[in-house]
Amino acid sequence: MSALVLEDLCKSFGGLRVTRNVNLVVAPGERRLIIGPNGAGKTTLFNQITGDIRSNSGTIRLFGRDITRIPARQRAHLGMARTFQIITLFPRDTLIRNVMLALLGLSPLRWNPFADLDRRRDLRERALAALARVGLDRLAERALSETSYGERRRVEIAMALAQEPKVLLLDEPLAGLSLEERREMSTLLAALPRDVTVVMIEHDMDVALEFADRITVLHFGEVIVEGTRAEVVADARTREVYLGA
Repeated sequence: MSALVLEDLCKSFGGLRVTRNVNLVVAPGERRLIIGPNGAGKTTLFNQITGDIRSNSGTIRLFGRDITRIPARQRAHLGMARTFQIITLFPRDTLIRNVMLALLGLSPLRWNPFADLDRRRDLRERALAALARVGLDRLAERALSETSYGERRRVEIAMALAQEPKVLLLDEPLAGLSLEERREMSTLLAALPRDVTVVMIEHDMDVALEFADRITVLHFGEVIVEGTRAEVVADARTREVYLGA
């Protein structure tokens, strides 16, 4: 059974077609890279997968289950988590509270306006464990506003990992990072267990190609090339639309 299947997925905004009959099959444990020039429809495709945007047509299956019409908030309960191209965190809160809030979204406590997070030892321990996975447990009580951009990127991944996803969608996790931070992030991503299927959008080709098992190239919302790293890099269409050759 495939981890993620997209069948003829389409999305238009008025007369602008952003994704066009996208077909994608991602195996369990796979590391799939999605590349393409700016405006190719990559983030829109992610938003369709997560339910943040409703598709005009097509089907999305998560481990065999049709989730096309399931709301985004419920997809997280089915094992899907994501990060965003633009970091969306709570700067005045500490790192650990940011992660605890992510966990709260999957807990029945989210319906209790009087819940005291500081007294939820179970959530705190899980949040601390998630921060440890990205090497930030030592900074757990630091305010997010007092951390570097690269550390905030890792906090966002910790928030996603804390939800114990089966499929993790990463939208340009290396964007804006320094060379050293990119190396640290690459090490972090390489250490993710294979029971987590990862689909990643990225522009840093050197790091991304090293990470990916298979690569999908989007251009004007369509899949134009798909295959192994060697196959995609060697394809003339990839060089034309993305690599600038």
